[in-house]
Amino acid sequence: MHDNKKNNLFSWINSKIIKKNKINLNKNEVHNKTNTVNIVKKDDKNNIKINFFFKLKESLKKTKTFFNEGISRIFTSKHIDQSLFEELEDTMILSDIGINTTEKIIQGLINDTNRQQLKNPKSVYCLLKERMHLILKKVEIPLVVSNKIPFVVLIVGVNGTGKTTTALKLAKKYKLDGKSVMLAAADTFRAAAIDQLQTLGKMHDIPVIAQASGSDPAAVAFDALKSAISKKIDILIIDTAGRLHNKQYLLEELKKIVRVIKKLNVSAPHEIVLVIDACNGQNTIKQTEMFHKSLNLTGLIITKLDGTAKGGVIFALSDKFSIPIRYIGTGENSTDLVAFNSNDFINSIFDNIK
Repeated sequence: MHDNKKNNLFSWINSKIIKKNKINLNKNEVHNKTNTVNIVKKDDKNNIKINFFFKLKESLKKTKTFFNEGISRIFTSKHIDQSLFEELEDTMILSDIGINTTEKIIQGLINDTNRQQLKNPKSVYCLLKERMHLILKKVEIPLVVSNKIPFVVLIVGVNGTGKTTTALKLAKKYKLDGKSVMLAAADTFRAAAIDQLQTLGKMHDIPVIAQASGSDPAAVAFDALKSAISKKIDILIIDTAGRLHNKQYLLEELKKIVRVIKKLNVSAPHEIVLVIDACNGQNTIKQTEMFHKSLNLTGLIITKLDGTAKGGVIFALSDKFSIPIRYIGTGENSTDLVAFNSNDFINSIFDNIK
């Protein structure tokens, strides 16, 4: 009987201890969850940056497979000789880096290798990565929206580069940043483009100024700017029709839009951005040359990098024109527009070789 009482006492004490431990565990769990929430809030911007990097890496998978795997294979050689540089040159040209830019990179690489008396292919590989990073670093200039109200962005490019989608992506991005935004449907050649922009604008609660299909695009731009001024809109984004870069009369229409805009605001447009489809490869060089000659471009947006294995054209564009790359498109969603970061881009296509 005495033993039973003793056992019951021990059982009671144990149950109290277990209950207390459970309470403490629950408190710790709540505390940990609270800390986790605080960490997430604190590191929210870092998490967004990490997500953007992984999205970029995923979108460049085809380019990386084509470009980096070939280069990595070349640098598994144990010898640094002429054949290594010749094979590297061929691989870079095939990845749409372009002959002139490739030759410049290779010659610089040979000079660096001789000067530093390098014997290890891995060291040469690292030099290659550094040289290519420097090409992109000089065009890594973010678009800064000034206090001009409205800040006018003119979107131009050839057919099918994704100008209308890009205009909407930009508008949504600035709206999320707390800016008031307006869109102008100055692609009056295609009724579908007007409808698309109006539908997307309504979906994201962004006002769109439009006229009937076939209207003068310069008149649409003028009306949109007039409306944006009266409503004190922060940013006006003007979408224009796709036009062949080798048709001068089409480029003259764009110049007319610029002239008409300046009647209301002599400093506008504040940004003239060319949207480039990376899938067009070396054709983008001629496009950029002609648009830049006519309009004095202030920025580039590279789209459809997720759909091509030849994203190397970005190096040729940067090397030849030195026009700031403002954003790159990484997909079809309205949030798939990432501010260009040269370091992220390089790390997305290069791997560390062993």
